[in-house]
Amino acid sequence: MNTTVAIDCMGGDHGPHVTVPSAIGFLRHDRESNIILVGIPEAIEAELQAEKLKSGPRMRIHPASEVVGMDESPALALRNKKDSSMRIALNLVKTGEAQACVSAGNTGALLATSRFVLKTIPGIDRPALAVVLPTIIGHTYVLDMGANVNCTAEHLLQFGVMGASLVASIEHKTAPSVGLLNIGEEEIKGNDVVKQAADLLRGSGLNFYGNVEGDDIYKGTTDVVVCDGFVGNVTLKTSEGLAQMLATYLREEFKRNLLTKLAGVFAVPAINAFKRRVDHRQYNGASFLGLKGIVIKSHGSADTIAFTAAIKRAADEVRGGMLRRISERVAELSQQP
Repeated sequence: MNTTVAIDCMGGDHGPHVTVPSAIGFLRHDRESNIILVGIPEAIEAELQAEKLKSGPRMRIHPASEVVGMDESPALALRNKKDSSMRIALNLVKTGEAQACVSAGNTGALLATSRFVLKTIPGIDRPALAVVLPTIIGHTYVLDMGANVNCTAEHLLQFGVMGASLVASIEHKTAPSVGLLNIGEEEIKGNDVVKQAADLLRGSGLNFYGNVEGDDIYKGTTDVVVCDGFVGNVTLKTSEGLAQMLATYLREEFKRNLLTKLAGVFAVPAINAFKRRVDHRQYNGASFLGLKGIVIKSHGSADTIAFTAAIKRAADEVRGGMLRRISERVAELSQQP
């Protein structure tokens, strides 16, 4: 399947210095995709020249005259930056010139602009951010990660449908398992919203596992973990902080004395293998689910490895028919009594 991905080249901490080389690297390994580089043409062309390349049929430049700042107000960006690289990239998805958009830009602005430009799939009240987290046995998908702080039971049900559709499209699993993040596995645990959501999920036709706790995320108990955006964002930030702390502790211990430094030399292969398994860059790219188009939010500080992973995720979602799967599943759900 020929897939076209529009890239907001100006977004993120590094802009074209990362986005353009990432697009080039992606195309070298994916012969069935095309890229539209959206941004200030002079800045994009400078990066192409540095790579000794020119734009062409598989990688063309689409001009944009404005850039959304990383600390800019989402409302102001939506209202005043109508020719921003972010807005133009999303418009390309809306018109069908591209099937997906990837941006490392301002998260709030991307969420607001995406929802305004693309609108939501019928039956979906609120889009949600889904991220991939490593587990003992592989990885799991968690949503929502911050787009919706206050959610109803119906919203959590929709998150479960969208998460399962995402896994089905990318992992090709026919019945992905769905867990509801709670303070205990028992049905009596949790607040009223979570209890109501559990009842809805049990009757939804999804492969609902039941309640899961925080440690189940990294055990890989379920393919999908559902929660509201407040809980999800706290979970994500706590996980990132824990990873940084462990890495710091490990470096300090190996530098403690001559003996530990020597041990560190022999442990290098194991340490490198560990780093590869938990390297956050390979999981980069949060999926903004529930829209009439595929939008991937890359981490703002992403390097070329991480941003390339985000582009690949966008292409995989297109080829897996994620939008169709969500639409069909939501339609089936609406017909249930």
